[in-house]
Amino acid sequence: MSLLLDYVKKQLLTETKHPKFKAGDTVTVSYKIKEGDKERIQQFNGVVIQRKNENATATFTVRKMSNGVGVERIFPVASPFIESIVLNKVGVVRRAKLFYIRERTGKSARIREKIQNNKKA
Repeated sequence: MSLLLDYVKKQLLTETKHPKFKAGDTVTVSYKIKEGDKERIQQFNGVVIQRKNENATATFTVRKMSNGVGVERIFPVASPFIESIVLNKVGVVRRAKLFYIRERTGKSARIREKIQNNKKA
C-alpha cells in the first residue's frame, strides 16, 4: 500500500524552479490573477511565517503590513499560478512557525537579517 501511495505522490509532483527559503525570509511572490478574460501578475511582498507539508501539498504563508493592517496569504508551492518567487532577505530565526509576529508591529516585529560574507581575496 505504501509503495502505491509513493507512486501516486511521485506522479503528482511537479518540478518547480523556486529558490530555497524558510520561515523568517522576506520574499516577493509574483502571482498570476485571472479577471474575466484578462490575466495580470500581482506582486506580494512579505515575510514567510510558515512552511507546511511536503512535495505536492506543500504550502507557505506570507505576511505583510498594508496600511497598518496585517495581511496573510497562503500559497501552494506547486501552484501553476506562481510566476516566480524572489528571495529578498534571509532572516535569522529560531522557530519554524512565526505566529508571534501577528501580535507585534513596528520595531518589535523586525527579523534579524543574515549577513552574507562575499569577500574576494
